Amino acid sequence: MSAAAETAPAAVAAPRPARLRGRHRRALAAVLVPLGFALSVLAVWEAVVRIAALPPFILPAPSNFLAVLIARHEPILMMAAQTARSTLTGFAIGVSVGVVLGCVIGSSRVIYRMVYPALIGFHTIPSVALIPLFVIWFGAGPHIAVITAVVVCFFPVTVIMATAIATSAPELDDVLRSLGATRGDVMLKVALPRALPQFFGSLKLAITGAFIGTIVAETIAANSGIGYVMVVATNSMDGALAFAALSVLAAMGVTLYAASLFLERRLTGWAYRGR
Repeated sequence: MSAAAETAPAAVAAPRPARLRGRHRRALAAVLVPLGFALSVLAVWEAVVRIAALPPFILPAPSNFLAVLIARHEPILMMAAQTARSTLTGFAIGVSVGVVLGCVIGSSRVIYRMVYPALIGFHTIPSVALIPLFVIWFGAGPHIAVITAVVVCFFPVTVIMATAIATSAPELDDVLRSLGATRGDVMLKVALPRALPQFFGSLKLAITGAFIGTIVAETIAANSGIGYVMVVATNSMDGALAFAALSVLAAMGVTLYAASLFLERRLTGWAYRGR
């Protein structure tokens, strides 16, 4: 009897190492599969450029612009740091304001019905089209990239959060209110947790939009950043420099996307059970 009792916990605990190994394999595959695909694309790109003998100012080979990136890494990384600062600053401000305003709009049916159509209307206006107005209002400089990133991030986060809060199981809200829960309790313990998957979906849109807005603003109204490097490369017909700057930009975008995906899996793992 005692021997059976001792072996029972071991039998129950035995599958845990297997589950951990499976989880580690999936995490490793999540890194190696995209990396392998990217390397395959670069290899095909290199072969096509070599076989077609394309001039570098039209389409440089990966080995060409990677050599430029290594040779000019200090100025390129300095410009990339400026772009990262502008993007992250605008991203943080836009997302923070969007979350707060989205929660306020979504928590009230009256405000939702009154404000939501206007949000959709403003959201249809391309944010980069406002850059000339920003220059008129605030003057040219790196701050235009920050303002553009704020506007780009603000609208998708606000719209998605307002919708997520407004549609988060109203019948459950009514039950909790009947049991004595306050509106704040319902918001913090029901609406916000249920809105987290949609929130992280809006973050993915905001990350890519923030980089696009920052780069466009830097090409128009700034004298620093990756956007400015693209202008210099275009004026000098230096395709290798342009692709070197774009490769750094792509690396920054993938890094931010991976960080948001990591937080999403940590905070909303309950929404992905069984996948």
